[in-house]
Amino acid sequence: MAGRWAGAGAPLALRVLLVLRALPVAAHPQCLDFRPPFRPPQPLRFCAQYSAFGCCAPEQDAALAHRFGALAARVDAPVWAACAGYALDLLCQECSPYAAHLYDAEDPSTPLRTVPGLCEDYCLDMWQTCRGLFRHLSPDRELWALEGNRAKFCRYLSLDDTDYCFPRLLVNENLNLNLGRVAADAKGCLQLCLEEVANGLRNPVAMVHARDGTHRFFVAEQVGLVWAYLADRSRLEKPFLNISRAVLTSPWEGDERGFLGIAFHPDSRRNRKLYVYYSVGVDFHEWIRISEFRVSEDDENVVDHGSERIILEIEEPAANHNGGQLLFGDDGYLYIFTGDGGMAGDPFGKFGNAQNKSALLGKVLRIDVNRNERGPLYRIPPDNPFVGDPAARPEVYALGVRNMWRCSFDRGDPVTGAGRGRLFCGDVGQNKFEEVDLVERGRNYGWRAREGFECYDRKLCANASLDDVLPIFAYPHKMGKSVTGGYVYRGCEYPNLNGLYIFGDFMSGRLMSLRENPGTGQWQYSEICMGRGQTCAFPGLINNYYPHIISFAEDEAGELYFMSTGVPSATAARGVIYKVIDPSRRAPPGKCQVHPTQVKVRSRLVPFVPKEKFIRTPESTPRPTKAPRRTRPTAAPRTPTPRPARPTRRPGRGRGGGRRRGRPRSTADPTPSNGAVRLVRPAGLSSGRGRVEVFVGGRWGTVCDDAWDTKAAEVVCRQLGFAHAVRAAKRAEFGEGRTLPILLDDMRCAGSERSLLECAHAGVGTHNCGHQEDAGVVCSHEDPYS
Repeated sequence: MAGRWAGAGAPLALRVLLVLRALPVAAHPQCLDFRPPFRPPQPLRFCAQYSAFGCCAPEQDAALAHRFGALAARVDAPVWAACAGYALDLLCQECSPYAAHLYDAEDPSTPLRTVPGLCEDYCLDMWQTCRGLFRHLSPDRELWALEGNRAKFCRYLSLDDTDYCFPRLLVNENLNLNLGRVAADAKGCLQLCLEEVANGLRNPVAMVHARDGTHRFFVAEQVGLVWAYLADRSRLEKPFLNISRAVLTSPWEGDERGFLGIAFHPDSRRNRKLYVYYSVGVDFHEWIRISEFRVSEDDENVVDHGSERIILEIEEPAANHNGGQLLFGDDGYLYIFTGDGGMAGDPFGKFGNAQNKSALLGKVLRIDVNRNERGPLYRIPPDNPFVGDPAARPEVYALGVRNMWRCSFDRGDPVTGAGRGRLFCGDVGQNKFEEVDLVERGRNYGWRAREGFECYDRKLCANASLDDVLPIFAYPHKMGKSVTGGYVYRGCEYPNLNGLYIFGDFMSGRLMSLRENPGTGQWQYSEICMGRGQTCAFPGLINNYYPHIISFAEDEAGELYFMSTGVPSATAARGVIYKVIDPSRRAPPGKCQVHPTQVKVRSRLVPFVPKEKFIRTPESTPRPTKAPRRTRPTAAPRTPTPRPARPTRRPGRGRGGGRRRGRPRSTADPTPSNGAVRLVRPAGLSSGRGRVEVFVGGRWGTVCDDAWDTKAAEVVCRQLGFAHAVRAAKRAEFGEGRTLPILLDDMRCAGSERSLLECAHAGVGTHNCGHQEDAGVVCSHEDPYS
């Protein structure tokens, strides 16, 4: 692969929302506030069974205990003696990790149940002796009216999905296995979700914060603009920094030059300094520039553009492998990550730039920019590893890197501090492997002798004096062709992710993770998938993203983000910032609150408007075996009986003032899977030919013939079981699907995709065509050219 943004055989103009591979997960814990459950900060005194994991903090637990006491005061003593256990059960289901299911609350636009959904045998028992209790538990008069009819009463309180009814869900192994852990499919792919944070960006290459308590974040576009966002995600209309006239880049997809990095000085609150890394050029002469700027004294949301001081410039012999990361370490020094100079195989000099200690390319540099108001613009840290070597540049901190794209310092475990200061980098590979490195002082990371774990230059690789460090992880190009380094998660909101290094690949759109085994020091790989079915069905969450993963980021609180785009051009406003969300567990309410320092704003604010949508994907939930009813001390045991078939409900049948909603049964579902295709043809035509219709997001639609070709036809024909695509049909050759929406346009396929959704396209539902351009195919079981 030639460089960071594009590689051999890389498809151009990938314009697609990528819904990553994910297998079904049965459990979907959710609280009544439509967020994941949590571990209470201290044991609950009333609903003690949910002390380890659930939906109640001590305050809610105390409120439920108060309700219980008030209920006891209203109910006759003999009745209460028989029914107190039932009252405790029902009240405490608000603390269940599956409270949203029990109360039919997955959809926040519909009313909650006033009583949790009950299993039939439990309800029939309770009705026998304690049905009068419901008048004190629920204001639902429709429920009261059914009190005299046991069958109708219990049918009314049942759930459509009996897997989740109380108390059966308590002993349902399928729901309780690994409860509270990050959900994973059978292949170990971690199921996470996303929250859209910003959009409409032109190749967002970096997102940083100023460590100043304001919780602002600053987003750099490759074209040379930096935008300031407030903590509420509104953007200032006036750019924070605009050096687009000085930055060298182009509209070409895959151009690696441009504005590439930004970092605030650790003491920026006092000295107002920040540093940027960008490409410049005159005629055919190109170089990279690291400059210092200061924030304006008059407006803390704008840089003083006249304050630029050029700290360092390095000539670039080619247009690619430009590096681009800037970081400040805990030591207060500025770390600069350069590429090897470009082309292929680091052909510069006898051993290449990366192995040449006298060259600044292919290196990690470390310089001291503190107290540089007088004297030199930077100094050399005295403990830099090659300070005393006359054959080396003293700025060099580590060598042997090809094109490190996105590096980060580990904040360390929030409790123990373990791991703090470790420096992780993704180093983009050449022809075969991408790698993740732990960068340490004075070490050699092997390029061009080695690529990943294998030799690249065999003669150089055999040199015993190389003493290179192997990566902690490397992956082949069948998984991705351009690594994007990430972060070790150390935020507060999602405790399960603590210690997980999350990174990605720019070309394949794959999200990945590594977790260290503290006993062996080995790193365990897990792919990250977007949750399917109900896994990400929380308000404000989505389960898809644009595939070109450009960069990762932390906010001031340590929460994790990544930036990606649908069109990798510095002039295409298709970039989005996503926050990484764990739907399986959150921190206790109130623990992670931030209180941003107030910012005086002079520019007009542009409010954030999310544009990305949750895409419903199929899920097949295994049916667990029926659980025995929990034995109660207040009622005689009874054998569970099969639930009678429920008559079809009339639309709008209410309970508790709202409509009744159920969950689809998890038996075989005839609904097609996302990306399924079918051919529709006029009468008289043989099978294997027809208008292409695709199923996306619960509906069928047509495909426009813009860019429609035999590669796209191959994808469709293979899906339908045909060995060959004879041709791609255009101009509604097989009729117009006027009754259907147009779902896909501008298709660009390589031919190997499993469905049209994996091809590049304009986005689901986005098109500039009419049904007179409906696409079709002609497929065959026989090779038409044999």
